Amino acid sequence: MRLNPQQVFSEYTEARDFKTALGNRGLYEQNRINERFYIGDQWHGAKCGNERPLVRHNIIKRIGDYKMSQVMGNPLTVSFSADGVPNIIGCKQSLKLKKSDISKDAGFSFSGSIDNQEVNLVMSALSDYRNVTAERVGFDALSEKALRNAYITGSAVFYTYWDPDISTGLYADDSRNIAIKGDINCEVLDIENVYFGDPYNDDVQTQPYIIIASHRSSEEVKREALRFGSGREAVGIIDENSEDGKILVLTRLYKEYNSDGNYTIKCVKAIRGAFVRREFDTGLRLYPIALFNWERRNNLVYGESEITYLIPNQIAINRMITANVWSAMAMGMPMMIVNGDTVTDGITNDPGQIIKVFGSNEDVSGAVKYVTPPPFGENFNTSINSLIENTLTQSGANEVALGDSRADNATALMTMRDAAVMPLQLIKTRYYAFVENISRIWADFWITHYGNRRIKVVDENGIWYMPFDSDRYRELMINAKVNVGAGTVYSEAESVNVLTTLFEKGIINKRQFIKRLPDGIIPDSEGLLEAADETEDNNDDRL
Repeated sequence: MRLNPQQVFSEYTEARDFKTALGNRGLYEQNRINERFYIGDQWHGAKCGNERPLVRHNIIKRIGDYKMSQVMGNPLTVSFSADGVPNIIGCKQSLKLKKSDISKDAGFSFSGSIDNQEVNLVMSALSDYRNVTAERVGFDALSEKALRNAYITGSAVFYTYWDPDISTGLYADDSRNIAIKGDINCEVLDIENVYFGDPYNDDVQTQPYIIIASHRSSEEVKREALRFGSGREAVGIIDENSEDGKILVLTRLYKEYNSDGNYTIKCVKAIRGAFVRREFDTGLRLYPIALFNWERRNNLVYGESEITYLIPNQIAINRMITANVWSAMAMGMPMMIVNGDTVTDGITNDPGQIIKVFGSNEDVSGAVKYVTPPPFGENFNTSINSLIENTLTQSGANEVALGDSRADNATALMTMRDAAVMPLQLIKTRYYAFVENISRIWADFWITHYGNRRIKVVDENGIWYMPFDSDRYRELMINAKVNVGAGTVYSEAESVNVLTTLFEKGIINKRQFIKRLPDGIIPDSEGLLEAADETEDNNDDRL
């Protein structure tokens, strides 16, 4: 059955109604509330007036920032491998030599049948190229945004798409006349704008379809409709349905199977009543969408945010601290009762004010008096501190994890912190799987869209370009694995200590020592490396 715009909008409406019915408030309203509480707008709609200060002690943000920093605190690298192709230790050693030879040969190209060495060499180059791509698309900033979305809304969606207008700086001919354009681009989508065909299935790659909703400029949508031959009918509908220069566009990604049981990812773009772009084949084998859930829910694709269940505690803490502040203000600046018969001038709270009183001594003594407020509960402050401490502890952000505790030495503190952050390992594991899924999607684009071009490699040989013919590797099953490095300050300190010991014992030389120091620990490390090389050369000359 061929798709039509009405069917796409019907699926979108059904999925939107499902989200609206999730939980007590629905996904959209709950996410708006969570966002306000995270940024600190925690008295919204309370109708408490503006006459007294409304105090907030934002533990939600402190918990979230701590956990997000822990998840992103370890540097990650990704290595690719081809399923079914062995890569043993001996192969890895020969690969380094082969890459060094290729980096020096600008005219090198692969030919003939593909062997295991070529596949492993390409996988190694793609692992380096992944870092180049991550830097180009701003992966660190996108990851931070994805984590923030996941903490607030429960889910983060990372979308990779092909941008045909990106300039690569590469050319298809030696005379540099035919420029190669087009590369992958990425963005983080709000979960409110992504709709899964089967909301009870949390595996993205087995979804029957995925719909992405976006409000785009009407003029931009018109240009796309004309570019892909949707006709003037679509342009007329765009003019009729646009609001404030914007129009709702639905992008539907879905699988289409052939008679062999294989499938490809296809796509359509629709507005209400017309297609902006009719069905086209993306050429991909994977949905270009990766999903990260902060907390998983059984039999549901949408995750859960812990903010939803921290809000009652946050409200109680804010109210208790506000009451405490009001009590202190009442004690320090109590209300006055003034006898208007004897005090004719106005009275303010200004210090040193002279009040004129007419009458007898009794009239003077009874002219002004303060109303003494009732004493504040002695255990109130203890209850506030206990509620804050218990909330932080139950959320896995106790004083040890937050760095508020002290230890006798760095080793003891490291041990305490490792124990404190252990519960975060489950979230970290889901995040690492999220990064691996993104990397597999990138590899899918590379072998389906790149054609014949050179890819930029940055490794121990410097910056060089390796020939890459995607058609040669189209049938490979590429897997990605995240490698996690040490990320804490104490781990860096320990690394420096170990490197220093190795250098002092003569196990490593000056260059190896400087090269392996943590980034940023010394200025102009490249200059030091050059100086170390010159020293070694001079020593060799004397020998």
